Amino acid sequence: MKLPRPYTVKEIAEILGCDFLGPDEHEITGLNEIHVVEPGDIVFVDHPKYYDKALKSAATTILINKAVEVPEGKALLISDDPFRDFNAITRRFHPFISSGVAIASSATIGQGTIIQPNVFIGNNVRIGDNCLIHSNVSIYDHTVIGDNVTIHANTVLGADAFYYKKRPEGYDKLLSGGKVVISDNVDLGASCTIDRGVSGETFIGKGTKIDNNVHIGHDTRIGENCLFASQVGIAGCVVVEDNVTLWGQVGVTSGISIGAGAVVFAQSGISKSLAGGKTYFGSPAEDARKKYREMASIRVLPEIIERLDLSEPD
Repeated sequence: MKLPRPYTVKEIAEILGCDFLGPDEHEITGLNEIHVVEPGDIVFVDHPKYYDKALKSAATTILINKAVEVPEGKALLISDDPFRDFNAITRRFHPFISSGVAIASSATIGQGTIIQPNVFIGNNVRIGDNCLIHSNVSIYDHTVIGDNVTIHANTVLGADAFYYKKRPEGYDKLLSGGKVVISDNVDLGASCTIDRGVSGETFIGKGTKIDNNVHIGHDTRIGENCLFASQVGIAGCVVVEDNVTLWGQVGVTSGISIGAGAVVFAQSGISKSLAGGKTYFGSPAEDARKKYREMASIRVLPEIIERLDLSEPD
């Protein structure tokens, strides 16, 4: 998420009411999560286990809960609660703005695009040419949709990320300041949900086709010409490369990648990264041929035990 203009670390420290380490004029241009940070960004870290990763990341400002040695070319914002203060920055520079109309005046809609009744289109949404948006679709603020996109009824683009911190009094929500980007020639089925990025974007590549009742979590990137059947669920921060097929009810855990051309059979659970160009099945998902051999072996185990007289004695 980019700030409206460059800010100094001193200015951001004054906004948060916290101390800082580094040159007063050290420049900040945005904020992001650790997996998408770039120079100019703030990243937050609130556990010693992840200090080193944050300090060595591309981020040039680290919002941290302990004063440590400042890496060269970087600055620290010292906060007693980095999670809270990361939210404070998001709230200040990317606040929620309500809309009293079905289609916001700041939205842009391309030529030949058809918007069916009861569609909601939020602030600063951009929709390309020759799209078809069916009834009861909700498109939240800042969503970007390319050309020749079809979105079926009741689909929601841009809902908040499912990202919470457990505190003694309950769950504290990390605010979402990112967006959803849908490329050209994408089809989205009915009742799909695609969450926006926490600070970056959730991205769907060109030509990808998504069936009904599919969920895609925050900051996930889907490649080109992928095919997802009904009830696929993909968690946040997943990378799915081009030409991947996920059949019905496949579940994907967060933070992993699926290589180009992979095929995953129905009801599989993906708990680790998968190489491309292979077919997978099971939970946890493994090479399909290997999995089927294992299943066949299990079916003949009673016969083998009986033949070898390995059953338990009376």
